[in-house]
Amino acid sequence: MRAENRRLMLNLLWKEREASRAELARRTGLSRSTVSAIIEDLMETGLVREARTGASTGGRRPIVLAFQADAALLVGVEFGATHISLVLTDLYCTVREFREVACPVRDEPETALRWVEDGIRALLGGARGGSPELVGIGVAAPSPIDPRRPGELVPTIVPKWAGIDVARRLGRAFGRPVLLDNDANLGALAEHWWGASQSPHLAYLKVATGIGAGLILDGRVFRGIGGVAGEIGHTSIDPNGPACMCGLRGCLTTLVGTQRLFELVRERRAIHPTGPLDTGPLSVDALVDAGLAGDALARDVLAHAGRTLGIGVANLLNLVNPERVVVGGGLTRAGDLLLEPLRERVRSLALAESIAQAAIEPASLGERGIAIGAATLVLEKALAFPSTFPQRVKRGVRT
Repeated sequence: MRAENRRLMLNLLWKEREASRAELARRTGLSRSTVSAIIEDLMETGLVREARTGASTGGRRPIVLAFQADAALLVGVEFGATHISLVLTDLYCTVREFREVACPVRDEPETALRWVEDGIRALLGGARGGSPELVGIGVAAPSPIDPRRPGELVPTIVPKWAGIDVARRLGRAFGRPVLLDNDANLGALAEHWWGASQSPHLAYLKVATGIGAGLILDGRVFRGIGGVAGEIGHTSIDPNGPACMCGLRGCLTTLVGTQRLFELVRERRAIHPTGPLDTGPLSVDALVDAGLAGDALARDVLAHAGRTLGIGVANLLNLVNPERVVVGGGLTRAGDLLLEPLRERVRSLALAESIAQAAIEPASLGERGIAIGAATLVLEKALAFPSTFPQRVKRGVRT
C-alpha cells in the first residue's frame, strides 16, 4: 500500500509540477501524516524539493513542493535503417542534447552498437551539473519486438541482428534498465505524450526506408500478442507484386519504400525534362528538396507515394478508426505534396464514417520524435514503477 501511495503521489506531482502537502492530501484522499512521510522519502531521492512559500488562504502560508525535471536523465536511441539518433532529455523529455549519424544499421550491427555506446558516454559526459543520474535507455528499433525476446530485433526483418540482445548489451555497458520497442510505436508514444494533438486514439505512420505504423488505443500503445500490431508496411497491397524481405509479396513497403521511390525516379526521367534529380546521388532529402523547388519529376514521385500510402491508411482507418493519423519520417517534409494525394486516396477508399473525424497531419515533433518516444518509454515505466528511478539515501549518496 505504501508503494502504491508513493507512486500515486509522485505521478500527481509530476503531472501538476507543483503542489503543497495540503493539496496533495486533498487530491489523493490520504492523511496529511501519510503525505508528509511519503514526501520526505521523495525529497531524499532528489525528485521533489520544497520550492517556495505559497499564498495564504487564511492560515499559515503553505510550502509549495516542485517535481525536479533535472533530477535524473533519460536517453533515447533511434536505430533507423541507415542512421542512428540519440537524445538526452530531462524527466519531461525536454531535449538537452541531440546527435545523429549516418550508419548502415541493418547490415552492420556491431558498428551501430559501438557508435551508440560511444554516443551515450559522450552525452552523459557532457551533461551539465556533474555526474548525472541516468534512469534508463530506451531504444527504437526498425523491427517488431517479440515479447518473448524483449531485448532482440526480429531476424525476419533484420537478419544480421539475429541473436543480438541489444538490451543486455547496453544494460551491461551502463548498468541501467534498457527497454526496446518498434520505432513506429515510439513515434506514436511521443506524439501522444508530447505532440500537438496528444490524442488517446492515434495512429503514427512512419514513412522511411520501410513503412510502419504505431497505434495508440485508449491512451496506450497497442502491440498485439506477438508485438507485430501496426506492421502496415507488410500488408500485401498487390499479391502479385514484388517480393518483400519479409517473405511476402506486394507489401506496401515494396511499393512506396525509399528504394522503390528511387527506382521510380530513374524510370520516369525519360518523360520529364532535365531537372535536379538527373545528377548526383539520390536521397530522400534530394527528392523532397526538388519537389519543394517545383521539379515535375520529384512532384510526380511524391504524388505516387502519397496515393499508394493512402491505400494503407484507408485500410487502417476502416480497421482501427483512430482520431488522428500522424505521418512522420523524412518524406513528410514535402508537406502537402505528399499529404494531399494521400488524403485524396483515403477519401476515395475509406468508409465515410471512418474519416468523418479523422485528421491526417504531419508529425509535430520532427526528426527527433522517435528518439524522444524511446526516452518516453523509460519515463513511462519509471512513473509506473518509481523504484526504476535512481535511488539515493540521505545527503544525496546512492544506495
